[in-house]
Amino acid sequence: MATTKEEVPRRGRHLDPPLLLTMLLVLAVVAQGPLRGLLSAPVTQSWMTVFVAVVVQALPFLVIGVLLSAAIAVFVPASFFVRALPKRPALAVPAAGVAGVVLPGCECASVPVAGALVRRGVTPAAALAFLLSAPAINPIVLTATAVAFPGNPEMVLARLVASLLVACAMGWLWQGLGRGEWMRPPERPSYEGRGRGAAFWGSVRHDVMHAGGFLVVGAMAAATLKAVVPASWLNAAADNPAIAILALAVLAVLLSICSEADAFVAASLTQFSLTSRLAFLVVGPMIDLKLFAMQTATFGRAFALRFAPVTFALAILVSALVGAVLL
Repeated sequence: MATTKEEVPRRGRHLDPPLLLTMLLVLAVVAQGPLRGLLSAPVTQSWMTVFVAVVVQALPFLVIGVLLSAAIAVFVPASFFVRALPKRPALAVPAAGVAGVVLPGCECASVPVAGALVRRGVTPAAALAFLLSAPAINPIVLTATAVAFPGNPEMVLARLVASLLVACAMGWLWQGLGRGEWMRPPERPSYEGRGRGAAFWGSVRHDVMHAGGFLVVGAMAAATLKAVVPASWLNAAADNPAIAILALAVLAVLLSICSEADAFVAASLTQFSLTSRLAFLVVGPMIDLKLFAMQTATFGRAFALRFAPVTFALAILVSALVGAVLL
């Protein structure tokens, strides 16, 4: 009997999902008056308009990018890159960077792929150049950028040039200054022991959940900036070129938006200059909160603590220079 008495309260502590849903529906019905007033407010209407617009525009590109990145991660063997890249590291770095143009992959996929390249014998400098370039300049991302900035086609070229320059520069920096003890070798393949079909759909589910979640967060942040934050605050930051670039670069790190969707968020920040929005597009796919965590897990903390700050600073500098020339 003592066991039964202990079990009854223990079961009572867990809310049944249908019961929780019913309670929420009842609460919504009871509070429908205040909710109707809140949803009809001009600020809320503006927020919802921006949020829905960003999500609807970005979602097709996110899905296509996730499918392609999963296919590459699962069906393209890492040995292909070993054979395709030049043997000399100085030449392998730009070759790996350019490979990102034709091999789509989001940030979530680029880190394990880069780990697989290192494990299969590709020089770390080239693998890191691919890690940075693939999510930033692949066809899906560039197409999404063109759609998001229909009146500014030069943004596509600026994003391509700036991202490729940063990727190659970081590869060469690692080749010249990096140390082997700073990078922990990846332990094992991401899809070890799984069939290709199961690995593909597992990768798709993982990336959709993660990338979709970050897309929603990014769209909410963009909508909040447009609808809630006083325009004078945003204008004050946007009016100072240096502060605007730094502000959007930091925002890219904090939001951690998938690269297939970040162009639509950047396009909604119309009070900022094209150069500052370019910094947002260059920094985000290369270093943000989720990428820092993934790089730490894959290559070790010593690597991430050195690689991330240098990448962030170099991405801001190159974005400012490329923006001054092309935008």
